Amino acid sequence: MTAPPLTWLYAPGDRPRVVAKALAAGADVVVVDLEDAVAPDRKDYAREATAELLADPQPVPVHVRVNALDGPLAAADLGALAALPGLSGLRLPKVTSPEQVTAVAAATGGPPLYALLETALGVERAYPIAAAHPALRGIALGEADLRADLGVHGDAGLDWSRSRVVVAARAAGLAPPSQTVHPDTRDLEGLAASCAHGRALGFLGRAAIHPRQLPIIERAYLPTERELEEAETIVKAASVQPGAQALPDGRFVDAAVVATARRTLSLARRPVLS
Repeated sequence: MTAPPLTWLYAPGDRPRVVAKALAAGADVVVVDLEDAVAPDRKDYAREATAELLADPQPVPVHVRVNALDGPLAAADLGALAALPGLSGLRLPKVTSPEQVTAVAAATGGPPLYALLETALGVERAYPIAAAHPALRGIALGEADLRADLGVHGDAGLDWSRSRVVVAARAAGLAPPSQTVHPDTRDLEGLAASCAHGRALGFLGRAAIHPRQLPIIERAYLPTERELEEAETIVKAASVQPGAQALPDGRFVDAAVVATARRTLSLARRPVLS
C-alpha cells in the first residue's frame, strides 16, 4: 500500500522563486495558488508563470488552485493549465454544486480534481459534490471563508462542518480530507494541537503556508509507536487466520479493522522531515 500524502504546501503563483523553494521543501504536494494569494493585477502573470513551470514534469506533484469558478478568470486558468505534463491536480475553490465539478471535468478532460468547500451551501451539499464525477479525487474545507460565511468566531463552531466533510468523503469513496491551513506560521504549538484535534475528527494530513509547518503536520499525523505495535499485531493475526476474530486481549478484529491497521503501517514507511 502506497503511503498517502500528509502535507500540501501552498505557494503564490506570481512568485516563481517562492514556488521553486516550495518544490524543494519536502512537502508531499505543492499547491500553486492563483486565487487568494495573488493580487488582481498579477493574475495574468501568475497564470503565465505557472504554465511555464508546468510545461515540464516536476520532482513532486504540483496542484494548482485556480480562480473562482463563477468568475471571469477560471476558464483562462483551466484552458492554460489542464493539459500540461507537470500538472498533477486542479483545486477548485468555493465549490457549491456538483454541476460545477462535472462542468470542469468536461472542460479539462481528465486531470484529478479537488473541491474546496468554503461556504455553508458547499458544506450542505458535501456528499453530492464528493460523488459528482470520477475525476474528483478529494474534498476539503476552506475554513477562513467558511468562518466568515457562518459568522463563527470560536474554533469549535466549525467542528460540525469538519465532520460533515469527513463523512461525505468516506461515503463517496474518497480519501480522508486534509485539514485547512493554520494561518499563524509561528504558532507551532497551536498547529500541533489543531492537528491532533483534526486527526481525532478523521482528517488525514494538512495544508501549510510555510515550510516550518511541515514537520509539525507530519509528526501529528504519523502513527505512534503504540499504534504501530497494535497495527502489526492485527495484520499478523489476519495473515494467520483470515476473517473476523478476537485477539487474546479481547479486541475484535474484522476486515475494517485490518484495513485501518494496514493504512497505519503504510504511513510509517514514509521518511520524517527533520
